[in-house]
Amino acid sequence: MTIVLDPSNGITAPMYGGAIASNAVTPSVSMKNRLINGAMLVDQRNAGASVTPTTNGYTLDRWQVVISQSSKFSVQQNAGSVTPPAGFINYLGCTSLAATTVGSGDYYYISQKIEGLNVADLGWGTASAQTVTISFWVRSSLTGTFGGTLINAAYSRAYPFTYTINLANTWEQKSITIAGDTTGTWATTNGTGLRVLFSMGAGSSVVGTVGSWSAT
Repeated sequence: MTIVLDPSNGITAPMYGGAIASNAVTPSVSMKNRLINGAMLVDQRNAGASVTPTTNGYTLDRWQVVISQSSKFSVQQNAGSVTPPAGFINYLGCTSLAATTVGSGDYYYISQKIEGLNVADLGWGTASAQTVTISFWVRSSLTGTFGGTLINAAYSRAYPFTYTINLANTWEQKSITIAGDTTGTWATTNGTGLRVLFSMGAGSSVVGTVGSWSAT
């Protein structure tokens, strides 16, 4: 599987700036991306080399791997030398190293921690929680349903989402809009405020209901 986050979107929230006069609003609307290195341009640790990550290890800059079992897949910038989608020159590629049966408690995911200061304005955990959109390109040799999660630092609030890969070995753009969480604790300091997870495989005891926030 190969993933590149759309740098013009990534994970975004609307930002408004405009004038209010004579009961009329003329907003200037732009989108602010909260992910860093979403276009997978920077790979300081590995300089483009393939790595078989251990849990909590970093691959391309900002992109961490968390796994219950090691040596199941490798990660590489531009793995397999696939032509990226138009407008991009790099992607993050995952390659399976062995046929794997996913146990009920197993998990394999790629994630980025977003600093709390960079998501404080979303107002999550309050009645004013803002909606966000995750936008990305994906390409896989397998079709079907894949998933991911937005989750807080304490792993006590999560929003699982799914997306469908329709055609094998073909870049497809996906966009998922998520209403912000109005409850729970969301850090607004320089620690982890929000994690974005893309699942490479998850067992039955570590998945949740798609399309809603839950205290898990």
